[in-house]
Amino acid sequence: MPEPKPQSKPQPLPEKMFPVSWDQFHRDARALAWRLHAAGPFEAIVCVTRGGLVPAAIVARELNVRLIETVCVSSYQDYQNQGALKVIKGVAESIVKVGDGKGQGVLIVDDLVDTGKTAKVVRDILPRAHFATVYAKPMGRPQVDTFITEVSQDTWIYFPWDTGLAFVPPIREGGD
Repeated sequence: MPEPKPQSKPQPLPEKMFPVSWDQFHRDARALAWRLHAAGPFEAIVCVTRGGLVPAAIVARELNVRLIETVCVSSYQDYQNQGALKVIKGVAESIVKVGDGKGQGVLIVDDLVDTGKTAKVVRDILPRAHFATVYAKPMGRPQVDTFITEVSQDTWIYFPWDTGLAFVPPIREGGD
C-alpha cells in the first residue's frame, strides 16, 4: 500500500495585510507612468508575468509604448510560499537587441518587488533596462529604479485579482 502524501498545513495569515482595490491599483499604476515619463523614452516594455501584466498595460498606454514583451518567471509554489526560481519563457532576442543589446531603452514592469530574487533574474537578462514596480519591499528595493509605494517586508499585499468582495463583521464583533 503506498504511503499517504503528507498534508500541507494551511499557512497562517500574515500579521500585516495591505488590500489593494482595482481603483487604487489603477491610480498607483498611472502614478508610476507619471514618474517613468521623465525617465524615458522607452522603446519597449517587458512585463514580468503574471503580476506585471496589468501595470504594464496601463504604463504602455500612458507612455504610448506599443512594443510589449513578457518574461515568465515562476517563483511562488502556492500563493504565499516562494520556491526555486525558474524562467519559463525568456525575453525575445529582438527585445534584448534593442538599444545597446543589454536593455538600454527597455522598461521592465512588475507589480511588486519582494525579496528581489525574481527581479535579479530579469535584471541579469536586461542589465541596463529601467526596472519599475508599483510596490516595493525593503529587501527588493535595490533591484528597482522606480516604484510608487513601499511596504514593510512582513506585509502581504492582496492584489485586486487575488481577492473578492466579502462581508467583514464590525471590529467590535471580531472583524479586522
